[in-house]
Amino acid sequence: MRKLCILLLLVPLFIQAQSGTSIEEKAKRMTAYKGFFNFYWDDSTGKIWLQIDKLDSEILYQTSLPAGLGSNDVGLDRGIMGTTYIVTFSKVGNKILMKEPNFAYRAVSGDAAEKRAVEQSFAQSVIWGFTIAASSNGAYLVDATDFLCRDALQITSKLQAAKQGNYFLDASRTAMYLPRTKNFPLNTEFESTVTFQIKDGRPGAFVNAVTPVPEAITLRIHHSFVQLPDNNYIPRLYDARSPFITNSYFDYSTPVASPIQKNFIIRHRLQKKDPLAARSEAIKPIVYYLDNGTPEPIRSALMEGASWWNQAFEAAGFINAFQVKILPDSADPMDLRYNMINWVHRSTRGWSFGDAVVDPRTGEIIKGNVSLGSLRVRQDYLIAQGLLAPFDTDSLPKDDAMLQMALARLKQLAAHEVGHTLGLMHNYIASAEGMASVMDYPHPMVKLTGDNKITLADAYDNKIGAWDKVSIRYGYAEFVAGTDEATALNKILVDAANSGLSFISDRDARDAGGLHPNAHLWDNGTDPVTGLKDVMKIRAVAMNNFGLNNIQKGTPLAMLEDVLVPVYLMHRYQVEAATKVVGGMYYTYAIKGDGQMVTKTVTKEQQQQALNAIIECIDPAFLSIPESVTKLIPPRPAGYDYTRELFNRRTGLAFDPLAAAETAADLPLSFLFNTSRLNRMVQQKETGSGLGADEMIKTLIAKTWKAPRLKGMAGMIQKQNEQILLTYLLATSINNDASFATKAAMQFAIENINEYAKAQLKTNTDVVYKGYLQLTMERIKAPEDAKPTTHEAPPPGSPIGCFDGDY
Repeated sequence: MRKLCILLLLVPLFIQAQSGTSIEEKAKRMTAYKGFFNFYWDDSTGKIWLQIDKLDSEILYQTSLPAGLGSNDVGLDRGIMGTTYIVTFSKVGNKILMKEPNFAYRAVSGDAAEKRAVEQSFAQSVIWGFTIAASSNGAYLVDATDFLCRDALQITSKLQAAKQGNYFLDASRTAMYLPRTKNFPLNTEFESTVTFQIKDGRPGAFVNAVTPVPEAITLRIHHSFVQLPDNNYIPRLYDARSPFITNSYFDYSTPVASPIQKNFIIRHRLQKKDPLAARSEAIKPIVYYLDNGTPEPIRSALMEGASWWNQAFEAAGFINAFQVKILPDSADPMDLRYNMINWVHRSTRGWSFGDAVVDPRTGEIIKGNVSLGSLRVRQDYLIAQGLLAPFDTDSLPKDDAMLQMALARLKQLAAHEVGHTLGLMHNYIASAEGMASVMDYPHPMVKLTGDNKITLADAYDNKIGAWDKVSIRYGYAEFVAGTDEATALNKILVDAANSGLSFISDRDARDAGGLHPNAHLWDNGTDPVTGLKDVMKIRAVAMNNFGLNNIQKGTPLAMLEDVLVPVYLMHRYQVEAATKVVGGMYYTYAIKGDGQMVTKTVTKEQQQQALNAIIECIDPAFLSIPESVTKLIPPRPAGYDYTRELFNRRTGLAFDPLAAAETAADLPLSFLFNTSRLNRMVQQKETGSGLGADEMIKTLIAKTWKAPRLKGMAGMIQKQNEQILLTYLLATSINNDASFATKAAMQFAIENINEYAKAQLKTNTDVVYKGYLQLTMERIKAPEDAKPTTHEAPPPGSPIGCFDGDY
């Protein structure tokens, strides 16, 4: 018992001796990395020991993924950025707590008590707790290995959300990655190799496609600790008419008469060397670095396109203030000091996007980070291949117009995604205003020559747009001392509006019930209906020319279907744009006193013209694929998969032209029968300002059910169109989002079809058609069984991939 008491008495002394260990003593056999945060590598244990000497100071902490999964659908791509944190380290006893203050709620006030009241009203987050192992002169040494080797990007959750399997982080196969673990005076960089093991069930198809052993996924996670910028950055207020992404927070020190939510734009810091000069070089130019793994000729195209932004900065009064360079071999693309344009490889084509590391306190952009999918260029090439049918010889045409178009698209893509990292949102009305912005999504400007041949010579613009210059002036222009900045910024936007430039962004353009007739993705021209008719003419020429010359010699004929899809659906985005005219309304983001037009309903005549053009796109003659083409497409040979890039089929391995027609007919009807559009239309009719939903349906029924009966494949497409239309009528009639007036219009139309079917049954002698009519009447009895596709059926076909996490 006496020995036990002595041992117990010695335990506190042992703990005290341990906590009194100096950093020098603890780390004497480790490799030291001196820099922003000194740290040590213990090779015998595989541990990182972090020296924390910046207590209660704000530090930027950023996670990222330098080595990705390679599947577009999961989204864990090389180069993506994780959450940006502002953290502080606080000592509590033998612990160091890494905390994130809550910058979404503040009191921008000199009153300490007022600030404290807000801080205590909203939760903060303790991200990690470290145990102190040694200390010297106010610095503390902690084991940071578990912190750096954790699932900092929530990869297991992302895999589960994508239905790729239930994975867990396997610590036995996770370790530090020393080649990318470095230290610098203003930033400290760590990287770890992390392995995720399947817990139960099977890995998903996307993981199976890209991982050598799908049960074990090994990636790398990067951690950056960076000194925050100084306090000399001046935030700029956001204006609803401007295109900038916002940095917002609630300021509880705001007087009651003023808005509590504060909105500032995000942007890079840029200052003139000579603030009095109309044009001046910058104190520190904005420099972007292109991934040095990008091959030629793609490298040159991306360099050129990204560099277009210097045109906008020149117009804003800066000389050579925006530059693009190749990343030096000695530089690390994950280093937050480098704005990056990454060239990302995936197993399938997918989105490109622009992201940014932003100081949440001020909105200052610290790092721009662009990710460009490498397979996108091949899809652009395929679109050109389908339009030109160039392979009438055994070799490529010398000028290779397809490659030139694809490279021109890459230039625009580079400019577009860099634009996001400069702080800009999309502007989807720009294509209707003379291609005013690279921040729109441009469909290739395909044209017909005098001899009715397709040319891609001017498929894409080759410069920054007029709206982009307005945007950079608003966000980055410096004003001479004494200038009222608010007045100067307002003048920039008012002058732009007076010159015919405007701004409509994502929420408006992407809404399935799209309201603004000129705000759309992948459309062209000032008028969507005229644009649709132009595209239909070009599609007709391409379909008429379609055949063996659309693929190279030695290519399996089954691959003709891959080329056919974008040609057959070439009109898909322009027809969607035209649907926005029906039940549409022009509007601006007007503010009180700026004199802009606020709202204006599209006239009934314009809506009817749009509807007529849309109906031409479901005409059986338009949707029929020539038998000469279908006979050229056999089942795919072994080794060539059926992918989502192809049409759905109900014919087994055989090509299904009826399914292709169903996809193309369903698309415009799915947009026309969006419930918010229908609800607007019944209201517009009552106020005498637009086309009624009942009038639209009457026209559709007249052009389908009550049109002259067709034979052969055209007749099958006609019946299919009728049933698709009936599906939308039935589904809407019981949709709780539809207004009572809308449901009433659906019920009337359904009864009209029912009575028509009854009358035809009495007089028609065609047994097959009578069976079809009986099927129709049975469907009408069970509206709950009508399941519209809501435009999910078409193969992916955007002329550009987009993540719309892409701003």
